[in-house]
Amino acid sequence: MSTPTATAEPGRAPGDADPRRWIALAVVLIAGFMQLVDISIVNVAIPSIQRDLDATYAQIQWVLAGYQLAFAVMLITGGRLGDIFGRKRMFMAGMAGFTLASALCGLAQTPSMLIGSRVLQGLFGAVMFPQILSVIQVTFPPRERAGAFGMFGATIGLATITGPLVGGLLIEADLLGLQWRPIFLVNVPIGIAALAVAARFLTESKAPRALRPDPAGVAIVTAGLLLLVYPLVQGRDLDWPLWTFLSMAAAVPVLAGFAVYERRKKARDGSPLVDLDLFRQRSFVPGLAVAGIFFMGIPAFFLTFSLWLQIGLGFSALHAGLTGAPFAVGSALASAASVRLAPRLGRRILSAGSLLLVAGMVALMWTVDRYGGTVGSWQLAPALLVCGLGLGSVVAPLVNVVLAGIRGQDAGAASGVLSTVQQVGGAVGVAVIGVVFFGLLGSQAAGVADDVIGGLQRDLQGAGLPPAATRQVAAGFRTCFEDRANAKDPSAVPASCARAEAQGQGQEQVGRVVAATADTARRANFSEAFQRTLWFEVAVFLACFLLVFLLPDARGDGAGQHVEAATPV
Repeated sequence: MSTPTATAEPGRAPGDADPRRWIALAVVLIAGFMQLVDISIVNVAIPSIQRDLDATYAQIQWVLAGYQLAFAVMLITGGRLGDIFGRKRMFMAGMAGFTLASALCGLAQTPSMLIGSRVLQGLFGAVMFPQILSVIQVTFPPRERAGAFGMFGATIGLATITGPLVGGLLIEADLLGLQWRPIFLVNVPIGIAALAVAARFLTESKAPRALRPDPAGVAIVTAGLLLLVYPLVQGRDLDWPLWTFLSMAAAVPVLAGFAVYERRKKARDGSPLVDLDLFRQRSFVPGLAVAGIFFMGIPAFFLTFSLWLQIGLGFSALHAGLTGAPFAVGSALASAASVRLAPRLGRRILSAGSLLLVAGMVALMWTVDRYGGTVGSWQLAPALLVCGLGLGSVVAPLVNVVLAGIRGQDAGAASGVLSTVQQVGGAVGVAVIGVVFFGLLGSQAAGVADDVIGGLQRDLQGAGLPPAATRQVAAGFRTCFEDRANAKDPSAVPASCARAEAQGQGQEQVGRVVAATADTARRANFSEAFQRTLWFEVAVFLACFLLVFLLPDARGDGAGQHVEAATPV
């Protein structure tokens, strides 16, 4: 992405402030808010989507990862399209496409339709999002620009807080019996209204020397990323055939080929998708590593956290959204404070945030270990607040600290690559955590069943069931529980469970005992799996803490100033 530059609007002298700039700001902030909310709001809707569409766990992962991959591969191109064809024009095109894709998401009748619509959302979101920052840059005079970007930062924090809560409220209300669908359909009237106002109040601008798009580069890097992510998501459903490993191995030469192509593209016309000369700057590679690894942890955490709360513990969508509120509040508070602290602390603000996240994740592990499947929202709140403080301490200053050692003329291109890597990291994190979390649910089911079988047999005998029948019911329960934990489709009833239910028909007290034991076992299994996946989060944020030391110290060197990049969390 190039640095935004605008020609003067007809009838307005160069350098004069656009009198409509605050309305324009409101329009682009609403658009950004809508897109950012659509990232966080989906997490609380996962169980509702699973039940309604009979979606497998892998398909749910694609609902999240598909959006992030599409956003990532189109982000730099979206910025260039605005530079070439006009930021207002591409903002409106992106907004119109995002609104249409939201309607398709809300009307989806199959998991495949929802995944395809989410990919479309990501593509149009990547066309729209870069224009938000460019519109602010070219619309506001320098003396007002910091305040406008500050409002954009506040919008990011507000979207992070309100997304899960709004999602929980909409699902709980079950408007017109639509269950999860209003979380997407609500974008339609907002998008139409924003388009109408944008047509009237946004000023058009273009870059005087815009780089050309690189469609071949986009195609190659997309192929490489799909070769890596697709088998990670689908492998468990397919029982890990040989081609899944070959696909992941093939991603390496394809991405290497992308690097070769990009070098030749720069020599030919100076418009590569990624300028590989950026990687020669000492701080850029560790900066990309920090950003990519850090964002591997965040979406992955919220995926498993939501599944644990709603499917494992049986929380409603609203209850789950409220449970996560301390995380969002901590993030908002730390984001606001870090803007002032970053110029004094430099890269140390990232180190502190990473350690806070490690401490918060360890505290979560301790809490889950102590309370297990009976844990409550209030018991989780302190650890989640610490996690939020850590997230906010990293997200707000990350771009400026990472790019502190980049030459000024390369800042725009570097920030585009950095934002792309963040989104790719998020998609890869969702894929990896799915392999770990869902694998744990199946592999540890037998041990969880062993823990509850003794109590089940005692309760069955207390209900008057003879020993032989008790052993038969207990054996059926064990098989059913293990089959359900290993099921690829969480909405399907395994044959073993159908047989176990048939055994208990006509014996109401026996049915109650088995149901209570199944609830206890499910809570324990999900809690243990969630607790163990938190080691992945600890490893991710410890790696970030160590990599931060490779970054330049940005104290007093422009840290905290705006760079043209921002990434939805």
